Amino acid sequence: MQEIYTKSQTLSMLEFTKEKLKYWLLDHPSIVSFRWSPTHSWGGTWWFLISAIFFYITIPITIHVILKLCRIRCHVPLGPLPVIHSLLMSLISITIFFGMFFSAEAEVRDTRWLWQRTRTTPFEWLLCFPLGIRSSGRVFFWSYAFYLSRYLHMLRTLFIVLSERKLSFFRLFNNSIILIMSFLWLEFSQSLQVLTILFSTLVCFVVYGYRFWIQIGLPSKTFHYAGNLHMMLFGCNLACHVGVVLLHYSRGGCNGIGAWVFNSFLNVLILWHFFKSYFDNHYQREDTSSKRGQIKAKSNP
Repeated sequence: MQEIYTKSQTLSMLEFTKEKLKYWLLDHPSIVSFRWSPTHSWGGTWWFLISAIFFYITIPITIHVILKLCRIRCHVPLGPLPVIHSLLMSLISITIFFGMFFSAEAEVRDTRWLWQRTRTTPFEWLLCFPLGIRSSGRVFFWSYAFYLSRYLHMLRTLFIVLSERKLSFFRLFNNSIILIMSFLWLEFSQSLQVLTILFSTLVCFVVYGYRFWIQIGLPSKTFHYAGNLHMMLFGCNLACHVGVVLLHYSRGGCNGIGAWVFNSFLNVLILWHFFKSYFDNHYQREDTSSKRGQIKAKSNP
């Protein structure tokens, strides 16, 4: 009897937790009634976006130049800030992932009757929003949350400049482009954003979770996880872009296709810079390892 009571109590707790999560991820009034508006949404204007990118680029460059001119060779101590940042980004990313996943599932369930009339499958809806859709509701709330999380993600650039004294053009370019793309998703109700946010937040959760794991001193393996995960993300993104093109011409059009074309161009630029940096680092590591091997061979005749 005691075992049966314990099991029933565990099931009731799980059911209670499930209902609470469902409320905070799906049914909260702020989520259900969300509507993207340049006048009411924080960061919703073009002027705010351009200003944010301007300050994001100029502040790290200014700090980097000052450190160079002052010849400050030691690292600037940041205390627990990088650890807290990694933990926050990991938790926020997995929250957005589940929020977007369950919101897309609820959207599929609520509008299934309409899709049966238009012969549209849920996967086609994920790739290609129907014409006339507006940036409102659960899905776009989590898209807005992803857009806001990009500002928090940008703080890592400052941490790297201060602690490691490194400034990467690719990092500045990549983060700026992603911020622009996430803004365009909301501004033009662009197709394909659901899958892109799901892939991106899952990768971000793993990457920042691993960084947090290392920063608190737990054992780790030396493998280039970030580059490999981003390569997988780019591969999935490319396959989805092909699907959008096919659906756009076979289904009579996808919503926000103009913004999608512009974002595709930005994705090509990111992809080119990523592969260039990835292979440059790869060949640099190979040269370093070969030089070490030569030095060991000379020291041990």
